[in-house]
Amino acid sequence: MIKRTLQAQLKSALARSPAVVLLGPRQVGKTTLALQTVVDTESLYLDLESERDRAKLSEPERFLPLLHDQLLILDEVHRVPGLFPILRGQIDQARREGRRSGLYLLLGSANLDLLRQSGESLAGRVAYLELAPLALNEVGMAAQDRLWLRGGFPDAFLAANDADSAAWLGDFVRTYLERDIPQFAPRVPATTLRRFWTMLAHEQGGLFNASRLARSLGIDARTVNNYVDLLCDLLLLRRLHPWHGNVSKRLVKSPKVYLRDSGVLHCLLGLDSIPALLGHPVLGASWESFVIENLLRSAPVSVQPHFYRTAAGAEIDLLLAWPDGKTWAIEIKHSLSPKPRKGFYQACADLQPERRLLIYPGADDYPIGNDVDVVSVGTAMGMVGG
Repeated sequence: MIKRTLQAQLKSALARSPAVVLLGPRQVGKTTLALQTVVDTESLYLDLESERDRAKLSEPERFLPLLHDQLLILDEVHRVPGLFPILRGQIDQARREGRRSGLYLLLGSANLDLLRQSGESLAGRVAYLELAPLALNEVGMAAQDRLWLRGGFPDAFLAANDADSAAWLGDFVRTYLERDIPQFAPRVPATTLRRFWTMLAHEQGGLFNASRLARSLGIDARTVNNYVDLLCDLLLLRRLHPWHGNVSKRLVKSPKVYLRDSGVLHCLLGLDSIPALLGHPVLGASWESFVIENLLRSAPVSVQPHFYRTAAGAEIDLLLAWPDGKTWAIEIKHSLSPKPRKGFYQACADLQPERRLLIYPGADDYPIGNDVDVVSVGTAMGMVGG
């Protein structure tokens, strides 16, 4: 059993808030984490994909007051969207009875409707946490290549071999397209979305151009933007926005897009081994997104990620903006003898970041001059996390 770093935050949130919403993609381990966290707490678990469990909530105003002395865990809560206003009343009633925390733990795949409904109905009564796939500091640095190839979904990472992992990921993608996404966007054709998903995989880490993708798919740009919004809401895609500040440069304005899980990326591209990955054009972009996702899981929530690029070629792969106005410039290279690009030095001259890091797949850390430190992914995660 892999201990998740989010467990301590989940315990803390339950101790201070009457309701906690734990968001994350399917099969990422939300249920396992929830049950591990409350093992010493009196609780009741209901899976709302089960007709039997949903039937228990057929009269929630009568059922829920019976549970004010224990934690109620509601899995796949988006299946009963009308429940949120009722939970608000139950929380207020429990407060009057003297219980102000640890009433409800709500698990669900992130989407706009769930966030909107819970935000409107439970404002001031709910805390939000996001469970992402496994990170490097959860599985150990020795498993870096396995995590990179297979991705962080527990069943894929823990598979007996790479072939079994690839088969699980193929089933996962197919199930998402044919069963899960229609719950949130019933009018999205699965075949079109798979083509779109695969096109994004081939353009991993590239600048997003909705019009070009729309022409390739034979749909309009607005529909492409809706698809991107959907995949971002489901925590499967990251939209990395460019940094804009007071510099006298022509800055790129389009965001970059990344498939967040490297295993899903490699599945869509048919890459089922490290040798196959090392020989594929997506190698650099895959490594870059893997590093970015691991860094952002370690960074405080107040840190804002961006990239920096000018029309003249100055570029920073990842620019971390801290609340006090300081920035860290991060270059990402899949090479055991990495060297920053000229554009990285030009960008650093523009922004004067506090830290300059070059992250590579090796284990040793060393300076290379011009205030640039070459560091491993694990070292960088420790630095970012403080």
